[in-house]
Amino acid sequence: MSRPITYLAALMLAATPSFADPVIDQIDAAKRAYGAGDEQLAIQALEFAVTQIQDKLRAEQLGLLPEPLPGWNADDPVTDAGGIAAMFTGTSLMRTYRKEGGGSVTISITADSPLLSMMTTLMQANPSATPYTHGGYRGVLEMHQDGSSRILLLVGTRIQVQVEGSDVDRQTLETYLDAVKLDRLEQALLG
Repeated sequence: MSRPITYLAALMLAATPSFADPVIDQIDAAKRAYGAGDEQLAIQALEFAVTQIQDKLRAEQLGLLPEPLPGWNADDPVTDAGGIAAMFTGTSLMRTYRKEGGGSVTISITADSPLLSMMTTLMQANPSATPYTHGGYRGVLEMHQDGSSRILLLVGTRIQVQVEGSDVDRQTLETYLDAVKLDRLEQALLG
């Protein structure tokens, strides 16, 4: 394709009125570029739309992690969703909370990991783990003498929620677990 036609296609796309949704705008721009014979511009517009959709999904997923309790602060939530790594690890969300004066809690949520069943089996085989239920979900609880503790909970068969604490009591772990939107996990993470 010659340079003037590509330039003309870019001008046509820029002159098109914008809608309220940037994803739809980019999909429409890709259609127009493809129709005009500019496949490269169509690809770029579609890649932009995919990135925007992925960003929206990440923001929704990170919203599943609770805000810090009073007297606590929190690191920014992080996610590892999508890409080649997701084939091996699934989707994972994590946030660490720190109490002023000491103590920390880390919430990790993993969905669709091929390693999920193996990790769950290893946790349940741990002699320091006791059976645990929360809101109808099954899991295990570990309380150690060194001040570390952990609740591992299965939501359905494809999501694992882990709440780990250092220098905190069981009630604090459960308060953070209560703050996780368990009823929304499957829809938000599995679609």
